[in-house]
Order: sequence, then C-alpha cells, then structure tokens
Amino acid sequence: MLPLEGVTVIALEQAIAVPFATRQLADLGARVIKVERPGSGDFARNYDTTVNGMSSHFVWCNRSKESITLDLKSDGGKEALSRLLEDADVLIQNLAPGALERMGFDPQELTNKYKKLIVCSLSGYGKGGPYEHKKAYDLLVQCEAGLVSITGSQDSPSKAGISIADIAAGMYAYTGILTALLNRFRTGKGTVMEVSMLEALGEWMGYPAYYAAYGGTEPKRSGASHSTIYPYGPFQCGDNKTVFIGLQNEREWKSFCELVLGDVSFEKDERFNSNSKRSANREELKSLIEDSFKDLTSDEVIERVEAAKIANARLNNMKDFFEHPQLAARNRWESVQTPVGEIGALKSPVTSNGIDSVMKPVPALGEHTDLILEEIGMHKDMARK
Repeated sequence: MLPLEGVTVIALEQAIAVPFATRQLADLGARVIKVERPGSGDFARNYDTTVNGMSSHFVWCNRSKESITLDLKSDGGKEALSRLLEDADVLIQNLAPGALERMGFDPQELTNKYKKLIVCSLSGYGKGGPYEHKKAYDLLVQCEAGLVSITGSQDSPSKAGISIADIAAGMYAYTGILTALLNRFRTGKGTVMEVSMLEALGEWMGYPAYYAAYGGTEPKRSGASHSTIYPYGPFQCGDNKTVFIGLQNEREWKSFCELVLGDVSFEKDERFNSNSKRSANREELKSLIEDSFKDLTSDEVIERVEAAKIANARLNNMKDFFEHPQLAARNRWESVQTPVGEIGALKSPVTSNGIDSVMKPVPALGEHTDLILEEIGMHKDMARK
C-alpha cells in the first residue's frame, strides 16, 4: 500500500507551483483530480510544444493525475465541485486571490462543513498586506525576494534558470499538506492553510538576508563562483572545457596545492593563506589556477582533484544530465505515457524500501470528466448548466 493511497486531492491548479505540489502527492499514491477550464485547461499546457507536441512544464508537473473540465462560474460546475469535496481529503488552489471565495467556497466555511477537509491556498504574496492582489509570476517574486540581486555577474543581475519561487512554494505546500494529514490523523480535524511564494523563497534566502541585515553590506554577485568561499567555482582547462571545484577548508587547500597544482609554495603564500585572502584575491588566484590547468584536459584535472579528495563537477548541459551515468546506474528513469506517446521521467528523489513512486500517465484535457461526473451522480449536461 502506498503512503497516500486512499487520499483524494481536488486541485484547482494552474501553472507550476500547485501542480508541482500535487504531483508529489500523486507520486505517493494520492488520487489527484485536476480541475481545468473547458476548452483551454491549465495554461501551462501551452507554454511550449517541445515534448512531442506537449509542454515541457506540463508533462513534468502533471503525471499520475485525472483531468476534469468544469466551468466554475456556472451553477452546474459549482455543484460538481461541491460534490467532489464531500469525499475529498484536500482542496488545494492557486486561483487569483479571492477567486475561491467569490465562487462561494470560502476555506473556513468549507472546513466547518467538511470537518476533515484540508484547504491549502497558494498565492504570490499571501492574504492581507499591500501586495495581496499584486500579480505574482516566478521572475517577479525572485526580484521581490532579492534573489536576482545576488545572482549573476558583477555587472549583470540574473534570474535563476528554473522557476525557483514556484518550486519553493510548491514544496512547502506539499510538506504542509503532509503535516496537516498527520495532524488530522491525531485530531480528526482538517485545517485551513496558506503558502506564499514570497515567504517560501524568502526562507531559502536566509544566508544572504542575514549577511546583509547584520553585516552591513550586500552579498556580491559572483557569477558561477561562490560569493564568499574560494576557490569554489568554474575553471577552464586545456581542452576548453570547464571544471567546477569546491574547497571548504585549509586542509583541502593544502591538498589542492600539493596534489592538483603541484606547487606547495601556494599554501603559505600571503595572498592565499586563508579563505578570506583567497576570496579577496580571487581574480589573481583564478589566473594562476587556470595557468596550471592550461596543459591538462578536463578529465586529467578531475583525476587530480579526485585524488586530492576535493569536491568537483563537470559543467554538464541538459542533454548530458539526461544521459548522466549516475542516474542510469541507479535506474532512475522510467517511462510515462502521455497523450502524444511515451516519455522518460525521473523517479521521485526520495527512495524508500518497499515503496515505489506512482508513475501513471499525463492526462489529456478533460480525459476523466465523464468518469468522475458519473462517480458523483452527474452528467455533462448537468455540470454545464
């Protein structure tokens, strides 16, 4: 039996944050019923057409779900949602702020009516405050949380390459729902909960926030290098490939000088004999390190760094990651069906003895509408009125 088998989740979801959260629940065996707009559905379905005609975002976040199309502005659509909630364990939504209440589904009233129901609302900035109704997209929340100010090169701030604000909020919604389910097991009662993208990403910004608030200066943007530890970042090798190296302490610096650079004089050099000095003189040190690497291939550099027991990585592109030997050796890929054919999908990153992730198909828009309506004693015409 899967951990969440028997748990039903009604998801009024769109884009990334909530679909990401509910896919984690589906991975653990929950039944996730995805409520979509008739005709267009979740707008993430149309972000791109790169996965055999489907959106890369959508196939990532929506496997193992059932799709029902409902017009929640109609009486029939609202009646269908009400019937779905009668046997649901969780209602999760990221509609526009206040939209759920305007439809007649106030979270607190729902938990009064359905004592065991957990209602989770995810928004950009949370309920109340001057930003409550401000539109919130991932890039914009990255800006508001200060992430963009510390990411990129010295001359050019940059967003993260993935939807990190959405993912952070989705993960807190996922873990918050698990916590609420555990609490309900103990108390028999559901709850109302909310997650904001700003606060979720803000939790991840703890180090730079404390650094700036109490240190008096903002963390410097340092490209792909660490802002305060050095050498910790990219170094070009003789074959024009890049190797990333990460040193954490003086013991590793000593080993790096002896076994990688082959020059013990660097260890005691007044410019580099502490991390703060190495960080302050990073451009000079980077030049010396890359000069040492100019006659070595990236494989030879990694061989030396591995021998010195120092952390390192290759600069992989996404195709390299898709073909990563570690993932292949651990059998981390599995096939998943979609409306346009079979695709590869990574298994859940949490592995537990005796528990396999659910890897069911990505649904077509409204694929399960008739079946679900029949379950709740309705048919298409009733739901459309």
